Amino acid sequence: MQAPAIGGVQAPRGNGRVVRLPQGASLTDFAEKIGANPASLVQIMLHLGEMVTATQSVNEETLQLLGEELDFNVQVVSPEDEDRELLESFDIEYGEDEGGEERLQSRPPVVTIMGHVDHGKTKLLDAIRNANVVAGEAGGITQHIGAYQVGTQVDGQERKITFIDTPGHEAFTAMRARGAETTDLVVLVVAADDGVKPQTTEAIDHATAAGVPIVVAVNKVDKEGADPQRVRAQLTEYGLVAEEFGGQTLFVDVSAKQGLNLDGLLEAVVLTADAELDLRANPDQDAQGVAIEAHLDRGRGSVATVLVQRGTLQVGDSIVCGGAFGRVRAMLDENGNNVEVALPSRPVQVLGLTAVPGAGDNFLVVDDDRVARQIADRRASRKRNAELLKSRPKLTLEEMLEDLKKGELQELLLIIKGDVSGSVEALEDSLLKIDVGDEVNLRVIRRGVGAITQDDVNLALTSKGTVIIGFNVRPERNASELADREGVDIRYYSVIYQAIEEVELALKGMLKPEYEEAQLGTAEVREIFKVPRIGNVAGSMVLSGTIKRNSKARLVRDGIVVAQELTVSSLRRFKEDATEVREGFECGIGVGYNDIKLGDVIETYEMREKPRD
Repeated sequence: MQAPAIGGVQAPRGNGRVVRLPQGASLTDFAEKIGANPASLVQIMLHLGEMVTATQSVNEETLQLLGEELDFNVQVVSPEDEDRELLESFDIEYGEDEGGEERLQSRPPVVTIMGHVDHGKTKLLDAIRNANVVAGEAGGITQHIGAYQVGTQVDGQERKITFIDTPGHEAFTAMRARGAETTDLVVLVVAADDGVKPQTTEAIDHATAAGVPIVVAVNKVDKEGADPQRVRAQLTEYGLVAEEFGGQTLFVDVSAKQGLNLDGLLEAVVLTADAELDLRANPDQDAQGVAIEAHLDRGRGSVATVLVQRGTLQVGDSIVCGGAFGRVRAMLDENGNNVEVALPSRPVQVLGLTAVPGAGDNFLVVDDDRVARQIADRRASRKRNAELLKSRPKLTLEEMLEDLKKGELQELLLIIKGDVSGSVEALEDSLLKIDVGDEVNLRVIRRGVGAITQDDVNLALTSKGTVIIGFNVRPERNASELADREGVDIRYYSVIYQAIEEVELALKGMLKPEYEEAQLGTAEVREIFKVPRIGNVAGSMVLSGTIKRNSKARLVRDGIVVAQELTVSSLRRFKEDATEVREGFECGIGVGYNDIKLGDVIETYEMREKPRD
């Protein structure tokens, strides 16, 4: 059924029919769903006051506006729903154990260590797994996320625990929150000599929101001034009441530096998991889980640290992880040893993926490489559309006219490339939290892992004002030459705080300067002289400050401004020109205004730029 012409264009009517579209869909995608000509939808959007091309990714509001005009009920599918529908089309159920209760077997707990910066999280994990991570870290903080499995004896039985290593600074809130979601239990590290700090409470909030139990490790008990009992008392205010105080939370006094009571901490983790959690999974199905970390290795290609959550992962399996796919060529444990199979709760490094997945991407084993490629391609296409949507701001005709009137909209576009996906995610999250008001906007139009490529530089060229940030990475040769030739700004960092600080300064530099008036001086009119070709000149006495030639001025009569936006065009002392006259001296002042009366006051001032905070 044809609609009445909209702006002279015929288009089909929907009569309320539901149209489901992915995020970042174009008018061409919409046209295919409703059997229309994409060019006609472009014309209708122009009629509605928005300039949109047929192949341009458009946002949800634009799609729904067009849907309302044509009487279609447009539903934009979220990435999660789209992914679920995609997997369902291949008869894959993600996130569920197959079979009944009888097929479930117990699995080790997955633990995240959290706490305030400098309270010893990395040292504690380092002591537990007996390996030195701190030495190679820039800025003295954990830049990367890894996962490690350790063993311990509890009641004569060998028990395993998986630790997810998350960075400790508040800049990585997003990564820590994601860590808590993949976690069964949290070890909260609090320094005995420092007590509860802001990030301690932040960690408690994350763990509580994720609904996971907490074991408190009171660290640095060997230091002078350590007071473990004070820590216990402080944490009661946050609902963590020690067992010795009649509560449910296990507190363990440890020293990561001295290696004191680490076995007691591991035992407390196992006991808490046994008492409060039912940790079981089906090991006899295709493996599913989550990517904890990923990076590009020069010799081995894409290397992803994955945590198996259900099923068993084996060498040779066809795997898809986010937008990456491949066949598991090899698996390595935390010590670099080859592993043939990985059971639930086992973290392993997987080799063989075609690309670097993102931290937090789910992975699953599928029947063959063809299915893996199809799923990965669909996901990569969705991600590409989302990037295009970010790089193209919505622009209505009215907004274009407004921008022409008030000058170009200030916006900083960023492309972030890093060595590992966790750092990239943390850096993006921190940069987007920078607040410089509504005048300047910041958008990340692409993020990724690996060297800065020619494609990254080309994207920066198509989106004016784009800066590329390289975090522990460098550009490929062709990319570097193209960037130099075209003048694309690439910044390199190895410490995350420095990147945040410089981007914040850049954003503040994009702000239009604010000015405030600074008074220079006042002069009272005592006599009026008529000068040929100049007009009236005020014979004046400087009452305060200094009167300067070429400064701005206003004329005040009986406390009321009678003329403003004037300029001190001439200034004389007797018959000599002067550049300035100070308080207590007489002078002749010409301001290009003839209606001057005796007793008027001339105020002079200048506009000075206000420093920003």
